[in-house]
Amino acid sequence: MKGVSLFASAGIGETYLSRIGVDIVVANELIPKRADLYRSLYPNCQMICGDITDKAVYDDIINKAKGVEFMIASPPCQGMSVAGKNRHQDTMVKDNRNYLITYVFSAIKELKPKYVLIENVPMLLKIQLPYKNGMQTILEILSDMFADKYDIDGRVIDSSDLGVPQTRLRAIIKMCIKSDKWKWPQSVDNKVTVRDAIGYLPSLESGEKSDIKWHFARKHDKNNILWMKHTPTGHSAFSNEVYYPQKKDGTRIKGYESSYRRIKWDEPAPTITIRNDCIASQRNVHPGRLLEDGTYSDARVLTPLELMILNSLPVDWGIPDDTPEILIRQVIGESIPPLMIERIVGEIGCLKK
Repeated sequence: MKGVSLFASAGIGETYLSRIGVDIVVANELIPKRADLYRSLYPNCQMICGDITDKAVYDDIINKAKGVEFMIASPPCQGMSVAGKNRHQDTMVKDNRNYLITYVFSAIKELKPKYVLIENVPMLLKIQLPYKNGMQTILEILSDMFADKYDIDGRVIDSSDLGVPQTRLRAIIKMCIKSDKWKWPQSVDNKVTVRDAIGYLPSLESGEKSDIKWHFARKHDKNNILWMKHTPTGHSAFSNEVYYPQKKDGTRIKGYESSYRRIKWDEPAPTITIRNDCIASQRNVHPGRLLEDGTYSDARVLTPLELMILNSLPVDWGIPDDTPEILIRQVIGESIPPLMIERIVGEIGCLKK
């Protein structure tokens, strides 16, 4: 089955599509460094780097994608994310990024694929956009446009329910031609934990490297290291009685317990964010192991390899050796786990025959 990917970034979500019979032949991404990484990963795909709101770029995508049967679209989520400034319906409506999805509507009309998967943050299913002199949800708009040709369904799914060692909530909208069936995948019986996924990897302290590809530790500020060495697995340094985040004069820094926090071994990892390089950001620090002196090892953020594995990427993920570390961290932090996509798309009726 030939497919097209809109707002593709580096194509992480597409990693396993080929092994279930889906071949993405055309893709579009705005940011050149992400588009270049995509090209390295998928050399046989036509990557069109440019702004989809530019008519020439949009027309190029449509012309090259004619005849595809599958579409995957991940329009930028910053305008809908509760982590950003747009926490209310009125501010979301004013954010132009939320209207990029209208280009997905147009592409569906022109390409008429048999199957469409649109994914985004959970707010995708709640936000209302102006439509026909009123305000309607994305699902309502899609139903009005396409319900005569497609079965349309949407729900929020946790990636850990599909075998990914990471808790990540994504809104999934799937559209299937009425002559076929597309069921939702069943949840796994036992979730994959951080220990299951990366527990075998050797410990590393700040700035250390291993002999394992992509398993090296970022160098951190000595105070951050000190605070985290005294922070137990699953806890925040803000809870420490002595070694807590503080200013140069020794006064406590005020902050949320979700920051300067070690993740837990025996649960799926928390959602990997785009700021996974920073100890002070949300739940980014390795779980650590209790040492004989009462401190904890691995006072650092997760390594690129640990992030790859927790995002369900293969340990031999084929990115170029000179790929910048920060780019790896960013594209993983903004991606949907590929195992999640494989499990969902693999339920398309014609692919299961």
